[in-house]
Amino acid sequence: MLNDFAALYSGNLALFSGSVFLLSLLIGSFLNVVIYRIPVMLEREWRAQAAALDGGDAPAPVAEPATFNLMVPRSACPACAAPISAWQNIPIVSWLILRGRCAACKAKISPRYPIIELLTAVLSSWVACHFGVAWPAVCALLVTWFLIALTCIDIDHQLLPDNLTLPLMWGGLLASVMLGASSASLPVAPASAIIGAVAGYLSLWLVFHLFRLVTGKEGMGYGDFKLYAALGAWLGWKVLPLIILLSAATGAIIGIAMILIKGRDRSQPMPFGPYLAAAGWLAMMYGDSLISGYLRVSGLAR
Repeated sequence: MLNDFAALYSGNLALFSGSVFLLSLLIGSFLNVVIYRIPVMLEREWRAQAAALDGGDAPAPVAEPATFNLMVPRSACPACAAPISAWQNIPIVSWLILRGRCAACKAKISPRYPIIELLTAVLSSWVACHFGVAWPAVCALLVTWFLIALTCIDIDHQLLPDNLTLPLMWGGLLASVMLGASSASLPVAPASAIIGAVAGYLSLWLVFHLFRLVTGKEGMGYGDFKLYAALGAWLGWKVLPLIILLSAATGAIIGIAMILIKGRDRSQPMPFGPYLAAAGWLAMMYGDSLISGYLRVSGLAR
């Protein structure tokens, strides 16, 4: 099938990138659903488990639909519960036509929804231009979509759900076995992917426990370990130092800026997942160039 697409878009990278842009607008709309619903699904599951441990099905504090997943129930306005029709759900366009308000009750609709749709389309188109019509582009698109969802969920809830991080990690390992090493940055050879997943998880796991041993506090969550392992599975163990350096530097800069500009409490926890995701995406796209540039600047490359 990919060969058919390659033949269709042969010599026309702009057409391929534009097609990916349009497709990714729809993907971005679905990511909005994922970002909102997965934390709610997990919360409902945790409440059910807590009720079972208490020895009974305790009544929910609020009325909830019997079925709640990524497909059911139908999307509705959070203010008035009016169902959102198909024409009201066109990525970006519907939000502009409705002027950012619900068609029924005129409540404001967050601009975050079209922003995520546009961000998904722009980054996906960028990936398409970078990798061209080939399996690495397909892999990079999947990684990009997962990272966008994980970033937004971590910002909202300081949570990196297993039902996203683990499929991302297993997908990287499976791609390395089925597709083998690519001349692009992904997928990598199976040995590099396996070592990357193990090294990614264990390295942050060790940092977590050493930090807790020294300070008595938990510096990060287990979701960070799993996300780092997933990046290692897709990109290989050699890129892990670059990812951790980029994420740590970015996190430090943004953290200091928020303390100085907004007066943020230093003891207030900050999600580390978004920095890992951003660094991983940059490493996926430009890892070799970044490493070569660093070696030249540092004088290590001759």
